[in-house]
Amino acid sequence: MAETHHFDAASLFSMKGHVAVITGGGTGIGLMATQALSQNGAKVYITGRRMDALENAAKKHQPKDGTGGEIIPIGPCDVTKKDDLETLVADIQKKEKYITLLMVNAGITGPKTKPDEDDADDLKKKLWENESVADWQEAFETLVTGVYFTTVAFLPLLQAAIQPKGPQEKFGASVITTSSMSGIMRDAQGHFAYNTAKGATVHLTKLMSSEFLRASIRVNSIAPGYFPSELTDPTHESDDRQKSNFPQKKIQQYNHVPNERPGREEEMGMTVLYLARNEYVNGEIIAVDGGVLNVVPGR
Repeated sequence: MAETHHFDAASLFSMKGHVAVITGGGTGIGLMATQALSQNGAKVYITGRRMDALENAAKKHQPKDGTGGEIIPIGPCDVTKKDDLETLVADIQKKEKYITLLMVNAGITGPKTKPDEDDADDLKKKLWENESVADWQEAFETLVTGVYFTTVAFLPLLQAAIQPKGPQEKFGASVITTSSMSGIMRDAQGHFAYNTAKGATVHLTKLMSSEFLRASIRVNSIAPGYFPSELTDPTHESDDRQKSNFPQKKIQQYNHVPNERPGREEEMGMTVLYLARNEYVNGEIIAVDGGVLNVVPGR
């Protein structure tokens, strides 16, 4: 039975001894997760397509001395390429016997076309001419296919973490996918390809959580609302610390965010720590959206 001191937050959410891998870990939500995990003791490998961004993120955001955590850039890796994923796994296997957490976070925006024409001919023309099959395929390859094969590639390293530490104790192994509130709502937001792909990410998460039970690997998803990242920043870039901005005035224009502000980076970090440490949560889609899904129709 738990004594009161067992509920100390530093103990509940300690990541000491844990090893994490985060795709798209050099910017945006991936970097927020990286900071939260490493500051609480985890060794975090971050990967992506741009080594300069990964190396800069690691340089600028190493945790304070004494935490035991570390941020390590590795790659580059394109999650849509199986050869890249196999190389990434092999490189990490040379350094680690196991990983306890995989966060599959790499993402792209896809094409954007607002379906705001009343006349069907005009609507067809706008959607038909502004989007391509290649655009849709690229979105699905990154946001769905890439999520699946990244997870599959790391299954052995994840299962290797499940070893007895003591009587009735284990190191859990889990996967966190980054889906989106956009994959749960009925509003296309002009992002038909992105929102459809994120909906598929949501369902893929549920499928993997069920099918990977026999391997004792948990799979959950974070469905973010509006957080600062290169995908949401008007400039689509990061600053010299790999951070992005989400203007307050942009939120005010939307009129569907009850909290009336973007999500704070620390709030994303709290969610990552919760899913990483709570081994009684499996197959859940956690929306961190400021209440948007209370306003915008969901599915």
